[in-house]
Amino acid sequence: MNLDQSDTAVVFIDPQNDVLSPSGKNWGAVGASVTENKTVENMLRIFVAAKSANFNVFISPHYFFPTDRAWKFNGPLEADEFSTGTFSREGPLNLQGFEGSGADWLEEFKPYIEDGGAIVASPHKVFGPQTNDLVLQLRKRSMRRVVLGGMLANMCVEAHLRDLLEQGFEVYVVADATAGPRHPVWGDGYKAAMINYAFLAHAVVSTDEVVTKMT
Repeated sequence: MNLDQSDTAVVFIDPQNDVLSPSGKNWGAVGASVTENKTVENMLRIFVAAKSANFNVFISPHYFFPTDRAWKFNGPLEADEFSTGTFSREGPLNLQGFEGSGADWLEEFKPYIEDGGAIVASPHKVFGPQTNDLVLQLRKRSMRRVVLGGMLANMCVEAHLRDLLEQGFEVYVVADATAGPRHPVWGDGYKAAMINYAFLAHAVVSTDEVVTKMT
């Protein structure tokens, strides 16, 4: 794993309260995995290292606006997100009620996302970056390598991994800077993601490895 400020980006998916905070709407499904992996702590370590070493940081957020409720069909996770109001905002041009909401950034991350240097992509709507401008933003800055983390491991992070690979990027997934849901019937999403990451990513790495390479 070779990380260089000139062509390597840190990309975090959905660093938001609804999937990373104990008060979030999805904590019951993801809380154990987030806690065991020290996901928040490790993402924060990467934020700090990336900013200190002048690596570009990109955020691919997940937002739903009232107009999205007119969708005629949804998969099981989408249906659950709409029923719980996960990542819900009042509108694309309206920040009323956003501060501290489930769609807002985790408080610990705000100094690194709102510092004027992080690149916040438009929202992805299902799982992958095909519905936002993340790839355009990466290309416009001549990024070719991606250090990838965030939420959820087997959904949005894996979808971003797959598309970024198809787009020609070299992608390293940080195993302990993500987490996944546990379902009584479907199983452990984090474990499923780790298997797929091993098959797909250029490498599955740890936060320790990433921080060491950046410093």
